[in-house]
Amino acid sequence: MGGFSVAAKPVVGQIGLTGASCAARRSASVFSGIIEDLGTVKRLTPTGKGAVITIGTHLPAARIKIGDSIACNGACLTVVSKGRGTLSMDVSAETLRRTALGTLKPADSINLERSLTLGTLLNGHLVSGHVDGIGRIVGIEPEGDSRLFTFEVGPGQARYLVEKGSIAVDGISLTVFGVRGRRFTCALIPHTLKMTTLGIKRPGDTVNIESDLLAKYIERFVTQRNGGRAARA
Repeated sequence: MGGFSVAAKPVVGQIGLTGASCAARRSASVFSGIIEDLGTVKRLTPTGKGAVITIGTHLPAARIKIGDSIACNGACLTVVSKGRGTLSMDVSAETLRRTALGTLKPADSINLERSLTLGTLLNGHLVSGHVDGIGRIVGIEPEGDSRLFTFEVGPGQARYLVEKGSIAVDGISLTVFGVRGRRFTCALIPHTLKMTTLGIKRPGDTVNIESDLLAKYIERFVTQRNGGRAARA
């Protein structure tokens, strides 16, 4: 079956904030980057300039309400309907432009995480679900039972890469190392490979990238202190 394609193809390194439907909620949603379920895309139905994505999932539907936020490959989306083992969410035109969601096809796997509550353990790092742009897998190397993934991002995201810092790749909380310009490496253990889409990704595939929230807030603070000029290393 063919997937829904958007007119504006996602561009590697393109910067923007997604999750407009989440932003419209009364309170901000936050995630941890620990994937709860590997869902399956059922359909991506165009609606005007946006779309509705329907996903098969093992998440407990009884605990999910209409209006709840779900991170789908790292992009915060709002549940608009649910069925037996399925969730449907609106996807705005901006989200389709700024993420790789528009390239998904029926039967594709997708990472899912519900938003955190006050009683939830924070096992990863704080993730907003507002994807900054598209990255690309440029290499995968075995290291014992693990795999070393090398990613490439645009210049706008590269400035947030910090050795041993955090990053969300397709919504997965990962630790950065081996930073080389616009490229960086992350080590994925067998459990992460089994439980997320990165276990089936190949070099050349695109991924959604969200830089560390703390790094972005620090840059904003320093820029304001410098009269609107970004600090230079």
